[in-house]
Amino acid sequence: MGSLTILHHDHHCVAVLKPAGLHVHPTAESPGEASCLQRLRSQLGRWVYPVHRLDRATSGVLLFALTPEAAADLASQFREHTPAKDYLAVVRGFTPAGGRIDHALGPRSGRPALPAVTEYRRLATLELPRPVGRLPSARFSLVEARPRTGRRHQLRRHFHHVSHPIIGDTTYGDGVQNRFVRSEFGLAGLLLFARRLAFRHPHTGEPVAVEAAPPAVWAPLLVAFGWTGDAPGA
Repeated sequence: MGSLTILHHDHHCVAVLKPAGLHVHPTAESPGEASCLQRLRSQLGRWVYPVHRLDRATSGVLLFALTPEAAADLASQFREHTPAKDYLAVVRGFTPAGGRIDHALGPRSGRPALPAVTEYRRLATLELPRPVGRLPSARFSLVEARPRTGRRHQLRRHFHHVSHPIIGDTTYGDGVQNRFVRSEFGLAGLLLFARRLAFRHPHTGEPVAVEAAPPAVWAPLLVAFGWTGDAPGA
C-alpha cells in the first residue's frame, strides 16, 4: 500500500494528492479494494474524516478532516458550495473562450434534477492534422473548470451536455477521440485533474488554498498544447 503525497497538513485537516483509479473511501462496488481513506489512516496512524469526494477516475487535491469538529465545519462548507474547486480538463473540440453551463442534473435515475452550474475558461487549443472518425482533424481544448455546485459527475456530464466531452471519459465521452489520445500520447485515463481547492480553515477561519501540479503523464499533451501555467498557450 503506497503512501499518498501530502499537500497540506495541520492539527485540523490534511489535503493529499489523490491518484486516478482510487476510491475516496471503501465502496460496495469494489469490495476489498484499497481507498484513499484507508491509505491515509494507515499513513498517519490516526482517524481521518472525508469531507468531499472526487470520482474514482479523477486525480488531484482531496481534503480530509482530522477531528469531528473540523469535519462538521468543512462538511458544512461543502454543502453550502463555498469552497472554490478548480479543475483542469482536456475536452473534445474547440470550446468558446469561456462560458457558464447551467444545466440541472439528477442525482440518479428516476430522481428529480437539481440545479447545477459550471463555469470554465479555455486555456489553450490543439489541432492535429490527422483524421479522427469522420472528422478531418483532431481538435482539443484545455480548460479550467470551476463547478459552482457539487452534483455527481457534474463536470463530466456538463461538458458532455455542451458537446465537448472530457477525453478519457468512458461513460459520457467519445470513444473514437479517447482511443486517438491513448494512441498519440499514451494517456488512457480520464483527463480531469482537481488542481486547486480553496476553503475556510475549520479552526482559524483563515482562507487556505491547496494546489497541485498535473500528473507527470500529462506532460507530453500539455507540451503539445503549448501550456506551461495559468496563461493561455500560444
